[in-house]
Amino acid sequence: MAFAAGVPPSAVRTTTTATPAVPRHRRPNLHPFLSPLPACRRSVSTRAPALPSAADISALDAPAALAAASVAAAAAAALSLSDPERRRQRQAAEVGGGDKEVVRDYFNTTGFERWRKIYGSSTEGVNRVQLDIRLGHSQTVAAALRMLRDAGPLAGSTVCDAGCGVGSLSIPLACEGALVSASDISAAMVAEAQRQAEEALLAQHSPDDSPFRMPDFHVKDLESIGGRYDTVVCLDVLIHYPQDKAEAMIGHLASLAEKRLLLSFAPKTLYYDLLKRIGELFPGPSKATRAYLHAERDVERALNKFGWRVRNRGFVSTQFYFAKLVEAVPAGSA
Repeated sequence: MAFAAGVPPSAVRTTTTATPAVPRHRRPNLHPFLSPLPACRRSVSTRAPALPSAADISALDAPAALAAASVAAAAAAALSLSDPERRRQRQAAEVGGGDKEVVRDYFNTTGFERWRKIYGSSTEGVNRVQLDIRLGHSQTVAAALRMLRDAGPLAGSTVCDAGCGVGSLSIPLACEGALVSASDISAAMVAEAQRQAEEALLAQHSPDDSPFRMPDFHVKDLESIGGRYDTVVCLDVLIHYPQDKAEAMIGHLASLAEKRLLLSFAPKTLYYDLLKRIGELFPGPSKATRAYLHAERDVERALNKFGWRVRNRGFVSTQFYFAKLVEAVPAGSA
């Protein structure tokens, strides 16, 4: 996921911006009660107020602003002395590796159960925070689908869904006739995506006449993906990569794409960074991977370095989920 913070803003908010304008959201993986997943015809529409901005903060009077800054600084200092890093080091030692091994182990075990529940359509046993994250991810998938459709029909186009999870994006693309190569580091996630894709195919009223094309699923980490595709999409995966590795990964994903590259990532700002740090104090037994935020300027700089430019932008936010979405094209393209 892009970012699940531990302390929410005052109200659920969903903001979307675009250049050119990205249409208001329609759907996949979340609530108001949206059902995330597989059904080919599911769609969603959401609206909400905006999160506090720099303008909101600057509107505080000087004493209030100073007090807020002091509290934030004290909180940051206290958080820096807490144990999230020791917890991560212990995890890495238990699985015998670094971030990648921790992520693989997590999403094949406790993380798989948690995120299958979040990305699912049932509300049974799903708490308010998980429903909110479902909503945010759903809106990100919906925004990505709109960006992809802007260039015309998806039928016949080749798409690499890098980090496909349980198929939240792969299945809607397949329903429109796209030729999807979907991969994930977690074998459990891939198996679930395959199962849901098969259910979606069986749900077609006239399977023989349906544009649905079964995605080609693989168990692979991002570094192992090869081939060439019209479009490469990587949603809510860069959160597992520190900035230096994220830049290299962006370059790798760009090398696979012919026409378009879509990325979503958790934005790095003072506000979201503080929320993340506070959230790390209350990880729970099934929330255990390291989360890296990325400044939009750093992502754009990496894209430019590898010969790509940002053509379209979006932003999704709910109480516990925050994601920037960018669509990039080769620098020389129209």
